Amino acid sequence: MQHADSSQNKSKIKKRPTPVNINPRELVVMMSSLMALNALAIDAMLPAFPQISHAFGLVDKNRVQLLIGAYLIGLGIGSIFYGPLSDRYGRRPVILSTVAGYSVFGALCSLSSSFDMLLIFRVIQGSFGAAMGVLVAAVIRDQFEGDAMAKRMSLIFLIFMVVPVIAPTLGQLILYISGWRLIFDLLAIMGVGAIFWVYFRLPETLHREYAVPINLPNIAKSWGEVSMHRGAMGYILGSGLVQGALFGYLNSSQQIFDKIFNAADFFAIGFAIVAIGIAAANFTNSRIVERFGARRVSQSALFCFIILGLLQLLAALLIPTSMPIFLFLLTCNMAMIGFTGSNFGSIAMQPFAKIAGTASSYQNFVKTLIAAILGGFIGQQFNNSLIPMSLGFLITGLLALAFILWSEKGKLFTRPNAPKK
Repeated sequence: MQHADSSQNKSKIKKRPTPVNINPRELVVMMSSLMALNALAIDAMLPAFPQISHAFGLVDKNRVQLLIGAYLIGLGIGSIFYGPLSDRYGRRPVILSTVAGYSVFGALCSLSSSFDMLLIFRVIQGSFGAAMGVLVAAVIRDQFEGDAMAKRMSLIFLIFMVVPVIAPTLGQLILYISGWRLIFDLLAIMGVGAIFWVYFRLPETLHREYAVPINLPNIAKSWGEVSMHRGAMGYILGSGLVQGALFGYLNSSQQIFDKIFNAADFFAIGFAIVAIGIAAANFTNSRIVERFGARRVSQSALFCFIILGLLQLLAALLIPTSMPIFLFLLTCNMAMIGFTGSNFGSIAMQPFAKIAGTASSYQNFVKTLIAAILGGFIGQQFNNSLIPMSLGFLITGLLALAFILWSEKGKLFTRPNAPKK
């Protein structure tokens, strides 16, 4: 009987592609590419907002922002499922199936006959895209921990941030040669390319002894473990708040350049300048985080984020139409988000090696929903001035600091488990 079972197992193994021992550098680039699918789904269509508004006859010009909010809501809701699935069945099969769903609904978005239908497809596409954020963190946590994980996540964010730099330009180029629907077709095509890469090159990273059966008590226990972990939860909430400011800018970015600065044609360039701030910060973070520690780097950046938010508000009140000042301050503040993002996430994931998938899933669910709701609210306040966005940066920064102080019991700039010299 045992011999028969062994033969069956061997038979099953032969039906699957032989895993390839992937080079760590290729792993980082692959994970960055998976995350980039979400950036493309958000940033590439920003230049198309006026065309989409016209195509569907939208009277309220702020309503087109819901295309971003719908995708982000899908990201938040979908995040809750993929951690438990990947903790049970492995990272690889979940990545393959969700990228396929992302591609299918990208194609369906291009076929939408109404704005409401487009929003529904965007939510569903985002729910599949959520797997990328969850499983990238889980795959890296399978391989690394502590500051080493923060370094890899920072490198992933660095490569990933190339996409926001070029995505609006890519979207604008598509609009020159075709209509907005081709942007969604491009998302589907790129998803198919990612499927082939993962299928042939990504080995399973989940340790077999960490596999967790899917049942509600286990999942609830894991969620409770994360929720009750003060040291992690403060960073999850803080990350959601800071990302909320970022999403608030994303929602209204096209309108800011068009309505405030009368520079719609400059939008892709201006957006790229701001995105470079995050990319530069992630590159710098990857070089310094193991030396100074994720807490020291991210907490210092959060203080700078608050100060820059105050300066943004003052500039919005005193020199509201100065695009150079706007770009300078916003780029600096986006750089601070680059220093907080991967570090906050790494700190929050550190205690959960044995439930990395479920923990990453739950953490993404919480922070993405917070960020999506906050970002949508900030974006909908757009009134042809920079004041709503600037207030968003300042207030979210102050609230994030309060949660970090609570998480660390009032002691900042510490470095637990620092490497011995």
